[in-house]
Amino acid sequence: MNVRNMIALLASAVAVLVHTSAARSAPAVAAPAAALERADLETWLDGMVPYALKAGDMAGAVVVVVKDGHVLLQKGYGYADVSKKLAMDPEQTMVRIGSTSKLFTWTAVMQLVEQGKLDLDRNINDYLDFTIPNDFGKPVTLRDLMNHRGGFEEGLKDILWTNPQGVPSTEAYLKDHKRPMLFAPGEVPAYSNYGAALAGYIVERISKEPYERYIERHILAPLGMTHTSFDQPLPEHFAAAVSKGYRTASAPPGPYELIVTRPAGSGTTTAADMAHFMIAHLQDGHFGDAEILQVDTAKRMHSPSEQAPAGFATMAHGFFRELHNGRTVIGHGGDTIYFHNDFELLPAEGVGIDFTFNSRGRGEAVYLAREALFNGFMDRYFPDSAATVDPPALPTALADAQVIAGRYESSRRIQHGFLSLFYVLQQTVITANADGTISVPGEFTPEPLVYREIGPQLWRRVGGSRELTLQTVSGVKTVVDGGDPTSVLQAVPLRRSSVLNLTVLTFASLILIWTLLAWLLSRWIRPLKNIPEDLASQVKRLRLLLRAAAAFDVVYLICWFMILQPTLNLELDFYNSGLDPIVGALEVAGLLAIAAAILGIWSAWRLSRLNVPRRLPFWGFVTAAGLLGVVWIGFIGGLIRFSLNY
Repeated sequence: MNVRNMIALLASAVAVLVHTSAARSAPAVAAPAAALERADLETWLDGMVPYALKAGDMAGAVVVVVKDGHVLLQKGYGYADVSKKLAMDPEQTMVRIGSTSKLFTWTAVMQLVEQGKLDLDRNINDYLDFTIPNDFGKPVTLRDLMNHRGGFEEGLKDILWTNPQGVPSTEAYLKDHKRPMLFAPGEVPAYSNYGAALAGYIVERISKEPYERYIERHILAPLGMTHTSFDQPLPEHFAAAVSKGYRTASAPPGPYELIVTRPAGSGTTTAADMAHFMIAHLQDGHFGDAEILQVDTAKRMHSPSEQAPAGFATMAHGFFRELHNGRTVIGHGGDTIYFHNDFELLPAEGVGIDFTFNSRGRGEAVYLAREALFNGFMDRYFPDSAATVDPPALPTALADAQVIAGRYESSRRIQHGFLSLFYVLQQTVITANADGTISVPGEFTPEPLVYREIGPQLWRRVGGSRELTLQTVSGVKTVVDGGDPTSVLQAVPLRRSSVLNLTVLTFASLILIWTLLAWLLSRWIRPLKNIPEDLASQVKRLRLLLRAAAAFDVVYLICWFMILQPTLNLELDFYNSGLDPIVGALEVAGLLAIAAAILGIWSAWRLSRLNVPRRLPFWGFVTAAGLLGVVWIGFIGGLIRFSLNY
């Protein structure tokens, strides 16, 4: 992607959920490669990165590129501290790398595999001092964890803290926040921080060293990564070196983020130190005289650890492995709320690039900038050797488009806690077009992306190389994205349809609000008339019960909205154990919502048995329907569920 395309994308940025991998597309035609030399690279980066920072309202970035075992270029752009005008320094400025930290955990696992202390295909319960349930009659293995196929449901409670007081240990988190199993191990990919944290805890138990000390002694020290730490909070001598994290450069910095699933995302490092880690993996576990992996182990680690359709990205023992412009790329991305990292290696070319932004940017601009930076790097220095040619349209294209069309939800989701309401109300819709193509919502563009079928149940993006395929996995219609080996899209059953549930929630809310407004305005709008005196008091009592039930449900929904609202702003530290009394009270209040619905139905039925104007029982039943709608949303959205594990 060239600078002009990046500018257009930045201008049309839209809000998206945190995602660890960017959509990758190839150039439409082959282009000559520029020589990957320091002068050209620096000129290219100097033209791209500063503009991206300014256009996206981002504070700073650091970039390092290695080639043939040496640092080709490392450079900082913008500010580590905007108010102090402190520049980003690739050697001194420490940044958070989020989920890229997992590569250190997986490297540690492979070290212990190499020593015969771990077996990738053994039940992880053999290594733990607590039990992961065997809900599907199949054990979870370390290979499953590496491939994000442990079957775990997503979880947000206690995963991020900003107050260093009372932060749970990794051990306590894993034992107190066991994730429900959504899928049989090894079958459905679902990216899991919990799974990676389990692997780190296993490293700790088998090595008999605290996780942070193990990483320090067996990876950081041999590689000379003296400005890297997995400790939280950071050791005091590093405190002044850490870049501030920003939502936007024009806003105040955010607090230092404490990742509770430490093996999944607690790393803090410099671009210069990450160069050492890149070189070690590019040189099959060696950096200078140091060896962190034997050659055979490193080659094994970089090879696929699961099967995937031809040309599709796959997992390679914790690395994401894909073809980009015809070249094999292994790497990982990492995100905290404020920091965003990409770590990419081209093993055959002996080249690696790592870059980190310290801001989300305006309209989530950082995701566009990351995509543009890596795609631009690849298109400039490692362009595709041939043009992408779409085959003729298949005669079954129209019929197949109708088959894949539908409403889908990500396999990486919360399904049992109250936060599942967001997943119920926000789903991916694939649309069949009249010409046999399909439209799929884009991650970073307001307009949908168009795909054309190029083979049976295989679609390729028009003008690009990214592909989708339709499969049946564990009996569920499933869309597999060729660029994302860590999650799939699964067809949504009717009861979880966002159209159905958003309609129910909207109409239930409107009905209940109207009921309350009518109550307040009833003496002026349509006061009771022509009601026999012997029935008036009974009618008033029944209507009062209906209105009281409506009032309770409105308050109930408002309270839940206040609990759910921080998710919209990614204030994930809000969801910690201190919230348990409130969440517990609201879950118990769900019983009252059920009682309110029963009371509403009874009141409406009683009104229908009285000799009163028909409009009274009619609106009684309408109100009862609204009360039932709230109960439905409570069950489907996980609001009525007596569990504090979410």
